[in-house]
Amino acid sequence: MANEFPQVMTIGGTDSDGSAGVQADLHSFFMRGVYGATILTAAVAGNSYGIQDSMVMPLPFIDAQFKSLAADLHIRAAKTGMLADRALVQNIIKNWQQYDFGALVVDPVIITKHGAMLLEQDAYDAVKNELIPLATVVTPNHYEAEHLTGMKLDTDAQTEAAAHQLQDSGAKNIVLKGAHDDPTQPTVRDFVLLENGKSFWLSEPYHATDRVNGTGDTLSAVITAEIGKGNSVEEAIRIAKRFTNQAIGHPIAVGHQYGPINHWANKIVYPQF
Repeated sequence: MANEFPQVMTIGGTDSDGSAGVQADLHSFFMRGVYGATILTAAVAGNSYGIQDSMVMPLPFIDAQFKSLAADLHIRAAKTGMLADRALVQNIIKNWQQYDFGALVVDPVIITKHGAMLLEQDAYDAVKNELIPLATVVTPNHYEAEHLTGMKLDTDAQTEAAAHQLQDSGAKNIVLKGAHDDPTQPTVRDFVLLENGKSFWLSEPYHATDRVNGTGDTLSAVITAEIGKGNSVEEAIRIAKRFTNQAIGHPIAVGHQYGPINHWANKIVYPQF
């Protein structure tokens, strides 16, 4: 179709307060000028205090969503968020391999930015051994990278070695996100290893705020959006890093405790028709 609008997709759960999950992804897609579709895998009842309840979508319903989008939309890139159990991870993989949705960005969502485990062992194993090897880009945080590689990441050399190990597992491009829990450090540094062998560090100012819900979702969503528009993986990662840091650095007052980042701190990118 001539002048087709760029279309991307998020595969994940809703977050009822809008701070994370597919809501954060859709905020990001809108701000970066792409059309966002969703594969809903779970629904979460939660707010800035935490999660109160959740439910996983039936697998046949997830199959139906994939079939519907594949029959009509031209998805150029997609991302995954939190996938709650092994059966769900394997269902996503089955559908991903059945259809053509372009590049795959995997936000592992297995350990929080503070080090708490989110998945049972069998679900973790499925993400590590079956989903990540399919990734065009994978975006583990500091603790996820330690767990996935079995390495302590206390030095730059260790971090770089871990990224190479993740690439050896099958993922093409690695964004290894630095720890965000050391206020004595003036910057947050991420290490990037590209498929072509190029590597570099990205640094942005550290912001002392508890309004960081949706940070990982947003980074991976912006990468997805930029790839969907035809940008290179490197440019997509650089844009996503700047966008996310800007959103963290200009907090908004939503909720009473751990609130969302501010997507509107960034300039809206209007698509060209």
